[in-house]
Amino acid sequence: MSERFAKKWDNNRRDETPFTDRIKDAVKPPVPLKPRLDFATRRIDLQVQKLDQANERFTQRDRAIFAKIVDAYTKHDSARANVFANELAEVRKMSKLIMNAKLALEQITLRLRTASELGDVVSSLGPAVGVLRSVRSGLCSVFPEAENELGEIGNMLSGIMIEAGQGSGMTLNFDAVNEDAAKILTEAATVAEQKIKDKFPDLPPGMPSTAPAAARAESTTEGY
Repeated sequence: MSERFAKKWDNNRRDETPFTDRIKDAVKPPVPLKPRLDFATRRIDLQVQKLDQANERFTQRDRAIFAKIVDAYTKHDSARANVFANELAEVRKMSKLIMNAKLALEQITLRLRTASELGDVVSSLGPAVGVLRSVRSGLCSVFPEAENELGEIGNMLSGIMIEAGQGSGMTLNFDAVNEDAAKILTEAATVAEQKIKDKFPDLPPGMPSTAPAAARAESTTEGY
């Protein structure tokens, strides 16, 4: 009995982590946040590239539909021209939504790349997470493949933000965070609106207007 006890005691002692090593583990610095932040930023960049590709597809579709409207109108087929005009309004609505999301994500990556201190990271990540959630919600019906990826990125940034806050001792001012996120989204929407107007041609005078469809699409094609 005493021999078995001695053997068990010996094994336990060999398996036990030395006290000094446990102290070192306790005070060991956490995993660096910057590599994880860089990884999240690269993932957002990849989504921006995919949105660019999707926007190019919508641009080509816009040109094809516009040509059909012109063809129908020259043949005095107003009913067909109106159908295409309504379709064009929907395409431009989607184009604006994608461009809006792309511009907002670009603003996020810019902020994350310029954040160098823990305090900067915390103040940048709060609005970034809010913008990601909004963009993800807006794209779910247009660009569903981006929904899961943006959700994962948002969760990753939330985790980094919590750790950065603990490391810096900072607490988030959620009113300021929400205001900052809203500002990013508003600026992106304004720029996207102008880019859409500059990018796509107006229908010539006398041709069917896309206004009715635009009104249903939250005035996306206002001014066309």
